[in-house]
Amino acid sequence: MQYFLLVILCFFVALLPRFIPLYIFRTRKIPKWFNEWMEFVPICLFTSLVVKDLFITKTYDFTLQGHFPELISSIVVIAIAFWTRSMALSVIIGLGLVFLLSMFVF
Repeated sequence: MQYFLLVILCFFVALLPRFIPLYIFRTRKIPKWFNEWMEFVPICLFTSLVVKDLFITKTYDFTLQGHFPELISSIVVIAIAFWTRSMALSVIIGLGLVFLLSMFVF
């Protein structure tokens, strides 16, 4: 019964942040400046996650050591994403490159 309750509560915790803005803005027009600002949110979140994973250690020190396959792959993925604008191609090549560099080079 506790697991069932946990699943139901997790459902509502995940649903409310999505439902409330949808409910509020369903009849209102969203300002243009807000839409322009929101276009930058996904890239900012993604960048913060990647930078934290590449450069910050578990003790919250800044370092460049120990993540060479990921660092090289991220540089290649940035270039591929810039020129192709394809997320699928960028992810597939990035994952493959991390795998190959981890297994055979570093």
